[in-house]
Amino acid sequence: MSVNTLLITPPFTQLNTAYPATAYLKGFLESKDLSVSQMDLSIELFTAIFTKEFIDAIFKQAEMLENNDYPLVWKQKEAYIDKVDTVMNYLRQQEVTAAYQIVHKDFLPHGHRRVKLQKDLSTEFGKLGILDKAKHIATLFVEELGDFINANVDEFFSFTRYAEHIARAASSFDTIDEFLQYETTLIEDEMLYLLNEKLQEQEFHLICLTVPFPGNLFSALRCAQFIKTEYPHIQIAMGGGYCNTELRRLSDPRIFEFVDFITLDDGEGPLLKVIEFIDGLITSDQLERTYVLDNHKVVYLNKTPNTIFHHKNLPAPSYVGLPNAKYLSFLDVMNPMHRMWSDGKWNKLTISHGCYWKQCSFCDVTLDYIGNYENTTADDLVNKIEKIISETGVTGFHFVDEAAPPKMLRALANKLLERKVYITWWTNIRFEKTFTAELCSLLSKSGCIAVTGGLEVASDRLLAKMKKGVDIKQVARVTKAFSNENIMVHAYLMFGFPTETAQETIDSLEVVRQLFYHNCIQSAFWHQFACTAHSPVGKNPDAFEIKIIGPKFEGFAENDLYHEDPSGAEHHLFSEGLNRGLNNYLNHKGFEIPLHKYFDFKVPKTTLPKNMIEDYLAE
Repeated sequence: MSVNTLLITPPFTQLNTAYPATAYLKGFLESKDLSVSQMDLSIELFTAIFTKEFIDAIFKQAEMLENNDYPLVWKQKEAYIDKVDTVMNYLRQQEVTAAYQIVHKDFLPHGHRRVKLQKDLSTEFGKLGILDKAKHIATLFVEELGDFINANVDEFFSFTRYAEHIARAASSFDTIDEFLQYETTLIEDEMLYLLNEKLQEQEFHLICLTVPFPGNLFSALRCAQFIKTEYPHIQIAMGGGYCNTELRRLSDPRIFEFVDFITLDDGEGPLLKVIEFIDGLITSDQLERTYVLDNHKVVYLNKTPNTIFHHKNLPAPSYVGLPNAKYLSFLDVMNPMHRMWSDGKWNKLTISHGCYWKQCSFCDVTLDYIGNYENTTADDLVNKIEKIISETGVTGFHFVDEAAPPKMLRALANKLLERKVYITWWTNIRFEKTFTAELCSLLSKSGCIAVTGGLEVASDRLLAKMKKGVDIKQVARVTKAFSNENIMVHAYLMFGFPTETAQETIDSLEVVRQLFYHNCIQSAFWHQFACTAHSPVGKNPDAFEIKIIGPKFEGFAENDLYHEDPSGAEHHLFSEGLNRGLNNYLNHKGFEIPLHKYFDFKVPKTTLPKNMIEDYLAE
């Protein structure tokens, strides 16, 4: 028998572009002459929900349940039902004639999000930014319906995740198992209907569910539960980012009521072995990096040495079979970088496998997807880029590296220019000194429009403790070199790193203020430090003066750890004030407001000179 495989991305992931895991695996398996299809159940379900018929059913269900949250939406029910198709069509393809209709003040209902809008948005979009203005209003319309669904019909519903809270820090399988016994919701019924339609098309022997994030786990298991009941002969495998980070100590057998195989790390090798096993070509002891159930016990099978498929030898991902026309562009917040994540179509591709730096103490450097660094050639990358463009018709690329290596970016830029391949691209980098003005200029010419990078804590003491390998002076110069070439710079910011004091937190905000003021960065986002089991901090908490206090591992997931930081500040208190300040700087205002005004409790004055960044840039 020849094993026919179906790769599925369960709801919900990004809605403007395909999550690339299934495309990578399809490209690989086809290079081995195997029969493989893929399905983006995430976008299929989302576009099935936001239709006239389904929204009508949502209101009927809410009525039946006697739930009446969001009275403004209830009141304008007819308008939401009648206009949802128009709005969705606009978000798929921003057509200027439709935009004029959408921005008309009386065309779309004014729900709880829309009523908060300023009068006419002309400060944000001017008189001519009609496409974006319509996109923002259309986004609010869909979000209002999303809020309504979540509050009245399905508490698990959310735009880019589903039932995320029960998969986060799920050290025990109990809660997930309990919810899987409940009746399916209206949303889940639609998901299973779409899945069933796909399974009717041809005979599949193996279904592979990729679970990149906690917000995909529950829907993946709902699909698996349905397949086990309706198609018991089909085998089910599960893999992806969630499994790779959270299920490395799995011992609870209950998840195997839903799936047959759970694979870890890169999926190519393990999946090939699973297919050979189902095909009867190998025995189970030949499986690699795969959990199975044997005699009611979870067993990890890993024949070594593993079959290695080096990054440079892998074929291009294949986007064939993904519904390119269904992806939607959203414009929800005015942050220019967040827009890149939710607006426009991007092909996702990795330049290198893993991270060439792999030292940051807060990062999962002990895991394969970061610790195992492998490279390829610029020619190989451009060949892949050309193949992907021919399949998708999309010339936008998001290189999804942990940190794209400067040497490879230079080679890639030169090759794109030499071969006259015109793309628009952005990626994640480290702010390291190799990014000179000359290199930034070359990257810009080759189509680079944005970079994201971790500034983390703007404190040289903590940057050294984190092993970031950068200091503030270097970050200022590198970000300015990018900005001078009109390449947008987004900085990831972190507060609450072990031993961080209130003084260092406020000084960090001052550095951020100055970086925005001097147009070194145009966008940023604060994250509170999270301690994970696979990071140097999680593995050796004593060295970072923290105490791990839970959760108790109960056989299922292990990743986020709770910790106490006796010598640091009360970190959670700072979140609101830091975001208030950042929000001002993002909108080019509030630079003159003293930092303490952003906080509703007493904070220290900054110890940094007001012209520190200016001096660094002048040196």
